[in-house]
Amino acid sequence: MENVKLCDVIRRANIKVDKDNTDLVYYVGGEHIESENIRVSNRGLIAGSTIGPMFYYGFKSGDFLLVSRNPHLRKAGLVDFDGICSEKTFVLETADPKKLIPQFLPFILQNERFWKYAYQNRHGSTNTFINWSTLANYRFELPDPDTQRNLATVLWSINDTIEAYRKLIAATDELVKSQFIDMFGKRDGAIYCTLEECCVSVTGGSTPSMKHEEYFGGEVPFIKSGDVKADYVSSGALWLTQLALDETTAKYVPAGTVVVVTRSGILKHNLPVAITSNPVVINQDLKAFEPKPEFSPQYIAWAIRSREDELLSKTRVMTVDNIESKDLYEIPVMIASREDQEQFAAFVRQSDKSKFAALKSSNLNFWGCLVTR
Repeated sequence: MENVKLCDVIRRANIKVDKDNTDLVYYVGGEHIESENIRVSNRGLIAGSTIGPMFYYGFKSGDFLLVSRNPHLRKAGLVDFDGICSEKTFVLETADPKKLIPQFLPFILQNERFWKYAYQNRHGSTNTFINWSTLANYRFELPDPDTQRNLATVLWSINDTIEAYRKLIAATDELVKSQFIDMFGKRDGAIYCTLEECCVSVTGGSTPSMKHEEYFGGEVPFIKSGDVKADYVSSGALWLTQLALDETTAKYVPAGTVVVVTRSGILKHNLPVAITSNPVVINQDLKAFEPKPEFSPQYIAWAIRSREDELLSKTRVMTVDNIESKDLYEIPVMIASREDQEQFAAFVRQSDKSKFAALKSSNLNFWGCLVTR
C-alpha cells in the first residue's frame, strides 16, 4: 500500500452555479444527508425553495458530498443525480481515476478512522467545522487499483444488504404504528388527555458553553438531535463532566423518559423519538416527556410517533425546521388500561427483535478497519 495525503488522490470540485439561472432541478442541504450513510438519496427542488445565496456549488452524478459543519454528525455520501449544494458542503471527486478508482472513493471518507481525524481537527465552538486545508492533509494507506476494485465490489455489495435491512426496519416501524392506531386511534366513547397531561414533567434541554473545555470529556451522556437514531438512546457523540451540571442549566432526565427532536433539518423527512435507557442530558433541540406511572414509555413514544405526519406538516422554518411546542403538547392520547398498553408493548418487543438484528447488520463503522489504516 502507498501512504498518501487526501489531496494527492481526491480534489475539490469548485464549479460555481447561479441558482436563479440554471437548468439544474435539485439541491442538497445538510438536512438531506443522513449520518453514516454512504449514499445521498434525499433532495429538494430548487424551484420554489427558500435556499439562500450560499447555495452556489454544482455537483454531478458520481460526486461525493461531505458536510464540513459539525463533523461529529458524519454526514457524507455519494450522489447519483446532478444538483447544487451550499459552500458548507465539499464536492469531491477522484483526482486521477488510475490511482484512486471512483467506486472506492466513498470508503476512504465514510469510515471511523476518517471521522475521528475530522473531529479531532475541527475548528470553532458551537458550530464546529473542518476546513479544506485540514481535510486535504488527511493521510491514509491506499491499496493498488486492482485491490481497490475488489474491495469496492465487496463493500458495495455489503451496502446493498445494509439498505435492504434499513428498509426492513422502516417497514417494521410502519407496522407498529398501524398497530398502535388500530388499538388506540380515535374512537367514539374513549377518554383522552393531552400529551402534556400524561406526563410528570415536560422539559427542554440546553448546551453548556463550548468555551469551557472543562465541561466536556466526562462521564455524563449528552444527547443531541443527531444522536436520536433508534428506539432507545443511552449516549451520544459528546460527554459532559459533573462540573457542567453543577455550573450550568444542563440537567439529567431519568431513564424511561421519551425524548423528541423538535428542532432539526431532519424534520423535513422524519420525527426522531426515543426512550432513554439510562439518565442522560439533552440539548435545546429536544424535549423530554417523563410519563406518569399509569402510562408506559413505549405507549407515550408511539402516541407521538403515530402523529408524525401531522406534526411534520406543521413544522415552522426558522433557522432550521422547528416543531411548535403547543402542537406537540396537545397531542390527544387515549387513556388506555395498563393491560392494553402491555399488550401493545409485547407487540413492540417482538418487533424490536427483528429490528435489533437488522440494526446490527446495518452498522457502517466496521468499514473503517477494512479500507484504511
